[in-house]
Amino acid sequence: MIGRLRGILLEKQPPEILIEVGGVGYEVQMPMSCFYELPEVEQEAVIYTHFVVREDAQLLYGFNSKAERALFRAVIKANGVGPKLGLAILSGMTASQFVECVKREDVSMLVKLPGVGKKTAERLVVEMKDRLASFPTSEIDEFELVQDSAPIRPQNTASHAEEEAVSALLTLGYKPQQASKIVAQIAQPGMSSETLIKEALRAMV
Repeated sequence: MIGRLRGILLEKQPPEILIEVGGVGYEVQMPMSCFYELPEVEQEAVIYTHFVVREDAQLLYGFNSKAERALFRAVIKANGVGPKLGLAILSGMTASQFVECVKREDVSMLVKLPGVGKKTAERLVVEMKDRLASFPTSEIDEFELVQDSAPIRPQNTASHAEEEAVSALLTLGYKPQQASKIVAQIAQPGMSSETLIKEALRAMV
């Protein structure tokens, strides 16, 4: 199993990155809450990974900390939640926000995420409450350290940034019309794709 990667970021196409380790390029999908905190392309990054083997694919999901990976692993154990939905959940809110939702039993916030219906949200609250109770205190505390800010990174053109933002939202499970509409509403000159994605996710939650 691949559990950790340390290498140079070659590409960042949210929510996926390409990281080179020992001459091998690994494609890794990351929740947007983790993606925001990555260094610039051509810089070194350390990513904790979760490896998924399916009949038709082998997939890597990446996180900035062991605590975030542990939460992802706990989330995808919930009935009816797979890695793709887990990625969408932790893209729509930070780890600390998700933990707070579970603690408050806030189903209404969870159902705003793509692919999360009322029954799935209720199952998540019930099942995750028990799992979070067994999490080490240090890991719960680490969720509070997640930064809720996205560095501004320049893009070549506004349209390129908007296209990347829409593409990322589609990958996370949002509908084409919904993704295009929200990006068009919040887009401003000079906004990077990452900032657009973050603001779009905020607006939809």
